[in-house]
Amino acid sequence: MKQRRSFIRQPDRIASYFKSEVPVLIIVTISGLIYNIGMVAGPYFEGRLAQCLYDIFHHRAIWRDMVTLALCYVAVIGGVQAMRAVKRFSVRRFANNVSRNMRHCLYNSLVHPDADTLKDESLGSLLTKAIADVDACTEGMRKFTTELFDTGVVMIAYIVMLARYDWRLTILACLFTPLAYFAADRLKARVTAANAAYKQSESALNGVTMDRIDHAVTYRLYGREADRNAAAEDALSDYEKKSARANLYEGATTPLYDAVAMIGAVMILYFGARNVAGTGWIAWNIAAFTTFLACFTKLAVKASHAAKLFNSVQKASVSWKRIQPLMREAVNDDWTVMDRPVVPVSLTFDDVACGYREPNFLHHISFAAHPGEIVGITGEISSGKSLLGKILIGEVPYTGTITVGAKNFAEMDQKERLETFTYMGHEPELLSTTFRDNITLGSAVDAENFLRRTAMDQDLSAMHRTPDSPVGAGGAMLSGGQQARLALARTLAHARAIVILDDPFAAVDPKTEVQIFKDFRTHGKNQTLLLISHRLAHFPECDHVLYLHDGTGTFLTHTAMLEAEPGYRSLYLKQTLEGDRHEN
Repeated sequence: MKQRRSFIRQPDRIASYFKSEVPVLIIVTISGLIYNIGMVAGPYFEGRLAQCLYDIFHHRAIWRDMVTLALCYVAVIGGVQAMRAVKRFSVRRFANNVSRNMRHCLYNSLVHPDADTLKDESLGSLLTKAIADVDACTEGMRKFTTELFDTGVVMIAYIVMLARYDWRLTILACLFTPLAYFAADRLKARVTAANAAYKQSESALNGVTMDRIDHAVTYRLYGREADRNAAAEDALSDYEKKSARANLYEGATTPLYDAVAMIGAVMILYFGARNVAGTGWIAWNIAAFTTFLACFTKLAVKASHAAKLFNSVQKASVSWKRIQPLMREAVNDDWTVMDRPVVPVSLTFDDVACGYREPNFLHHISFAAHPGEIVGITGEISSGKSLLGKILIGEVPYTGTITVGAKNFAEMDQKERLETFTYMGHEPELLSTTFRDNITLGSAVDAENFLRRTAMDQDLSAMHRTPDSPVGAGGAMLSGGQQARLALARTLAHARAIVILDDPFAAVDPKTEVQIFKDFRTHGKNQTLLLISHRLAHFPECDHVLYLHDGTGTFLTHTAMLEAEPGYRSLYLKQTLEGDRHEN
């Protein structure tokens, strides 16, 4: 079943989410107008019923009139409440759709990270944004949509109805309602600051918790568990305090809004009574007084809801500012490259310069690699070996020309690059599942074959385990060398035309290294292999060597490199002598 995808345009704008739900909002609008305009029927019928009861006691009406009026009241209110149910269901559907779309955009941002945006983000902050901040934004939008009708429309309807009974008393009674909005506006800064501090504390708590879980073994080995537990307690205490403060500002303001808005009821009791007595601005009966008071009471309650809405919107705005930089249009990654044939291609670097903060950290890099060849790339520590591999996965900017086959690398889209390059970095990045899952990644790959090719089958046999045994959280049940070889097995299982291996032998014993290198030659005849390594034992067997030094590189055969580059010769001889001593 194909996954439903979000097609939100300009996802960094709140208006985009409203536009995407126009059909649902139309239903909300129609049902909301009917329901909220119909709300004035309540005070009207309550007044009529009070007047009818008064007339019955004075023999000007009979009980049948009361029953008929009550049945009409029930029928009208029933219809109004039906529209209320339709509106609430539609608003909830709107909120669910917005939440799904926001989460989809955020999910895409987190799995396709932008280095400039996410480089300073902690895991705790990302978790808070992915869970709590989206919920807060969605809730603010839901309340805004709800209160637009439940408060805005119905308040207008109530005010119009009140004015028809006595416009002077309406103005006098409603003078106090704006005070509730004034109080809400004055508290806006405090509510915003309290919620911002609460969100920041929540992120810190999530970060400390994840750190404690991820590095539990390290803290235990070094006897730092008590210290980290204390740090977690401090983070939890700070979170509790700031959460309580934020909830206090949000919750304690409701009685204030209600009290301010209800001051007008005192005016109605005094001047409304004068109207009934015939000494006020206009003559009223019991029905008019009851209807006016009931209508104003509902208006005051709605006014306090509007003031609370300000708090909800401010809370949502804090969360929106946090996630807005991550709300980008979804990356189309619905590609399956494993079923594509591997087409052998050459790789050429022509006067390439690259670097993270220094664009020319490496410069004048030129070399060519062809199908079936292994090019060894090495250099001193921090010479920039990994930069070259990361150019080819789009993580490092560059200048110059890179040609893949007959095509300029810069002109290749993401799909073409996935069909051409396979990359293995320093970190194994293993899944916390089984050996098989780590190799297949859900595809129809023969996992046992690649376990044999990386000598992992021997390790499984020695450990009395099978390909379907778990590897632990992130490969925690394996040694460093086993983790590296399992990651290598995964890389080879998904190898495309050009394979980049960054230090694949860093934690592998020499005997296994020999076996794996032979496998490269046997199975890599249609592939171009870039072997980035600080271990040079197999560089004599490479077709060419790229030696990085002094911010540039020399590209020669191993034999020619020994003669031309003293630095390379020194590295190789040093490792060769150390290897001989270990063997002896």
